[in-house]
Amino acid sequence: MFENEIRIRQAEMIREADTHRLARQVRQARRSARRSAKNAGEDRVSTAADSARFARAA
Repeated sequence: MFENEIRIRQAEMIREADTHRLARQVRQARRSARRSAKNAGEDRVSTAADSARFARAA
């Protein structure tokens, strides 16, 4: 009987660990999606070729 209880508890702990791992992965994915969306509009405005066309300010 005792071995059966240990197996049941072990299976419960494995399922709980999997649930926590999945929740952590979801949080990380959401966090990275927010960060990439936040920085999506922040591209380079001008290139080196653009700066060669204009005179330097005094």
